[in-house]
Amino acid sequence: MEDKYAIDVKDLVISYRNLKKTSIKQSLLNFKRHKPENFVAVKGISFRVKEGEILGIIGKNGSGKSTTLNALASIFSPDSGSIDLKGHSISLLSIGVGFQKEMTGRENIILSGMLLGFSEEQVRAKEEEIIQFAELGKFIDMPVRTYSSGMYSKLAFSITAILETDIMLIDEVLSVGDQKFKKKSYQKMKSLISSKNRTVVIVSHNISTLLELCDTVMWMHDGQIKKIGEPQAVLDEYVAFMEKS
Repeated sequence: MEDKYAIDVKDLVISYRNLKKTSIKQSLLNFKRHKPENFVAVKGISFRVKEGEILGIIGKNGSGKSTTLNALASIFSPDSGSIDLKGHSISLLSIGVGFQKEMTGRENIILSGMLLGFSEEQVRAKEEEIIQFAELGKFIDMPVRTYSSGMYSKLAFSITAILETDIMLIDEVLSVGDQKFKKKSYQKMKSLISSKNRTVVIVSHNISTLLELCDTVMWMHDGQIKKIGEPQAVLDEYVAFMEKS
């Protein structure tokens, strides 16, 4: 039986314009001499993820991991290449993405759910479950700008965990909040990830997490794929490389 793929990435290139901090006057005076530098964060990578597969991405800071994840979530547009999600719904769990600070937690649940592609009716059907899981009490009806970073994380996690999409993208946030919530969120994430129908991409520096959860690991280095394959083999090579460097 032929494998079905949930994610198909071909020759993906993503770059940033690097503008040095200068005053407006300096910028105008030096306009012709100083052009913005182009930093290529992802350099023509190709990979595929099967339906129901859990792919881990590892690499040192600045290797292009989170940029790749944000491109899969359509937050960044590729300079060239293609990303085909085969019509699957997708969500990104990355703390700090997507809340309107002046809106309440409850309002942000509805907005976030609709941005994920759910109807208002579908989100409202899960609203109380999200609120209960987040454990924010009366703060759910207060503006998100009044939240601590822990409360913000709890709400973000709860929305993504309860509104289940076909593909989940997770950026370094497998456990958030206080110790009790960390345990609850990790168990919830494990149960979501273990679903045979859900495809997951996890960006993490945590070797044990990737070994425990992933079917495949992709090691990125300087915007390219250095190795992709069976987790133990890839991670052993990555650790040895990092120890040398």
